[in-house]
Amino acid sequence: MSLADMLLARLDEDSARYYSMSAEINRNKKAYYEVLERTQKGDLDITEWMLWFFGCLENAIVRASGIIGRTLQKAAYWDEFRDVEINERQRKVVNRLWDGFEGKLTSSKWAKICSCSQDTALRDINDLIAKGMLRNSGEGGRSANYLLPE
Repeated sequence: MSLADMLLARLDEDSARYYSMSAEINRNKKAYYEVLERTQKGDLDITEWMLWFFGCLENAIVRASGIIGRTLQKAAYWDEFRDVEINERQRKVVNRLWDGFEGKLTSSKWAKICSCSQDTALRDINDLIAKGMLRNSGEGGRSANYLLPE
């Protein structure tokens, strides 16, 4: 935990904090060192550093808010489909979609993720579409890909 995180934790009246300044600073390490160096080598006016710090804090809070929102959507999704029977391959891929799948989900990516045949992947996908748990993006042919319902 960084000094910034410790001080912000003391300022929060709630013991639960969902954002991390140290993680956000680490994501922007180069900019952090640049603004810190300019502040130290200048006339010691910390205005630029404070503006950078509060911008970083805002980014950390926005990032945490997005993660929390996505987690709530995922929980609501699984609650809606709690009585629907699906296999482990389907559960695995749907969870990957919720957890930030990179790119577009295609039947060939499904087959690779689950170590199954293209036919099995397509059967799994079509079953989820029929159950309302997945939808076709509308792109046809080789561009066919699949998304979570809106």
